[in-house]
Amino acid sequence: MSGLSAAPAAGRSPEGTPGMSGNQPATIDYRFELIRKSIHLCSLSIPIIYFLVPKSQALWMLAPVTAAFLIIDITRHYLKPVSRWFYSWFGWLLRRHEQDGVRKRLNGATYVLVSAMICVLAFPKVITVTAFAVLIISDTTSALIGRKFGKRPFFKKSLEGSVAFFVSAVLVVLVSPKIHYEGMEYFIGILGAGVGAIVESISGKIDDNLTIPISIGLVMWGCYALFLPGVNVYSLG
Repeated sequence: MSGLSAAPAAGRSPEGTPGMSGNQPATIDYRFELIRKSIHLCSLSIPIIYFLVPKSQALWMLAPVTAAFLIIDITRHYLKPVSRWFYSWFGWLLRRHEQDGVRKRLNGATYVLVSAMICVLAFPKVITVTAFAVLIISDTTSALIGRKFGKRPFFKKSLEGSVAFFVSAVLVVLVSPKIHYEGMEYFIGILGAGVGAIVESISGKIDDNLTIPISIGLVMWGCYALFLPGVNVYSLG
């Protein structure tokens, strides 16, 4: 890939070294993972702001930012000046697959924004806010716990990380907005949290910043239709 040599290797961990999520070796050092996840937590502003503003305004805010990230993330693979600039600033935060010059994959931050656009467009607000908050908080918790304490493999990740994902996701469900705040709504959210934990543990070629919130959103929407057909899921606006 053009400009790949500009990517610092300081954040990488050798194959097979300790510090892995399940049976997958870490590809950046744990201290850089902490920084990466701290940045990831800033994306919690997306569901918070979306809860406070109309859908149309949220899309107007998200669309130009997402477009900018997409353009930079794609052109870094093809234009040497963009590549040199990008890797000089952000290369130390990228995982190995995000630097792959053959597959030319997007980085995690771009996937987060694309995922947010899809969820805002596709799902009712009450579902998007919950699903996306779970992505930000529980994916962070799972990665840090899995990297630090993960010993028992669970699909492609660690059992410890997956349990951390589910527990933190349940906590998110407990405080996230509901339509009527009745028991079944909490059950639907917890079911979505369980599905999100499974999806996170098996995510491979498709980035889990996409698969987690979309899978949670689909499950929650289906459960609202099945268990609470009389509830207007669009009532939050």
